[in-house]
Amino acid sequence: MWIGVLALILPLYAVSMTLSLDDALKRGIENSLNLKKSLVDLSMDEYSANKLWAEVFPTISGSLGTGYSSRLFSGDGFEIHKDGVNHSASLGVNLTLNAGIPYTMRNIRLAYQRRLLSYEDARNQLEIQITKNFYSLITDRDNLTSLDHMLQLAQRQYERDQVAFQNGLIGELALMQSRLGLENARYSLSSTRSAYTNRMGDFLAQLGITQDTDIAFEGTIEIVKIEADAERLINEYLPRRPDIVSRRQEIERLENAERQAALSSKAPSLRLEAGWNSRNFDPFADTLSGSATLTIPIDPWIPGTNRNQSVRNAKGAVAKARIDLQIAEEAAMTQIRSLAISLRNSWDSIEIARLSLSVAERGYELTDQGFRNGTVESLRLEDARNNLVNARQRLLQTELSYFNMILDISAALNISWKELMQ
Repeated sequence: MWIGVLALILPLYAVSMTLSLDDALKRGIENSLNLKKSLVDLSMDEYSANKLWAEVFPTISGSLGTGYSSRLFSGDGFEIHKDGVNHSASLGVNLTLNAGIPYTMRNIRLAYQRRLLSYEDARNQLEIQITKNFYSLITDRDNLTSLDHMLQLAQRQYERDQVAFQNGLIGELALMQSRLGLENARYSLSSTRSAYTNRMGDFLAQLGITQDTDIAFEGTIEIVKIEADAERLINEYLPRRPDIVSRRQEIERLENAERQAALSSKAPSLRLEAGWNSRNFDPFADTLSGSATLTIPIDPWIPGTNRNQSVRNAKGAVAKARIDLQIAEEAAMTQIRSLAISLRNSWDSIEIARLSLSVAERGYELTDQGFRNGTVESLRLEDARNNLVNARQRLLQTELSYFNMILDISAALNISWKELMQ
């Protein structure tokens, strides 16, 4: 009994909310574990970039010790007395300087900049994916509305056919065909709703929203024709693409590494040491020492040695990185040109789909009118209704495809899709 009562009461308290694209983006970013993980790495690199002085901070070490000494086989043998106890303390400072340290610092700062770029790119890609899912579900919602309307039309047709059959105006086969059309419309709506529910569940999980939340989407797909000039877009936006910027930063990093390797290997290095040591506290005695050592490497200047080869390898890495940049730029230009062409062709598909829907709507109106007048069979009316459903679905899918292309080209240009539609 109580289970039945709860089953009636709980739906009354189901959570419902209106979800806009901005809300979905905010929730998706906050709920992304991958972004949180990247943010941890970013914070560590930022900390290192803000503490560059650590590269020249000296090594400082200190020690305290105590010990005991006594004769064992000589003299009176092993004895325990306070004169055998000794204590020690020491403090040392070590600093090594070489000409490659400034380039090491530059690469630490550059590593933070690259990590920041990677985080922003990952966030941008997540926003694009959420936007695609958001408007895909809106398209599914509109399709469900259309299928529900078609089900109502099929239901009315079947009811009219029942009356006509009872009055002897149509045969049993026509009535059965009308019933089949109704069941097909009901099945199409049911299967589409199930697929929509599954996709909605995945989307809500991505946003961190409970599965039983009743979502009302705020917004519609607004399609406007975009004249994408590929060459202008390439010249204006290509240098700001994250992958292109990352390639340039990689070249800069390798150039710094090359200079750091050359200077660290071939340039003299200075080592400064200072130490304080006490071996006895009673009576107190200590020593203070210091040294400066200038090391001049010789083998890196000899061709073919290991250290000389490491410098040559660093130069080769820079050359390869420049080639990789050229490859990435050419691939990006090809991608942008291809997307611009596809965008133009997709708009033609939208115009054809809109014309097809107009024809299908008018065709259904005329067929329905003829059916009422008794000049058109129910089978033709069902065909007209199916053509109308297919035309609406085709238009919804072509508009969604066009919008996704806008998102893809905006991602390829590293700009907001709203900026592209202005």
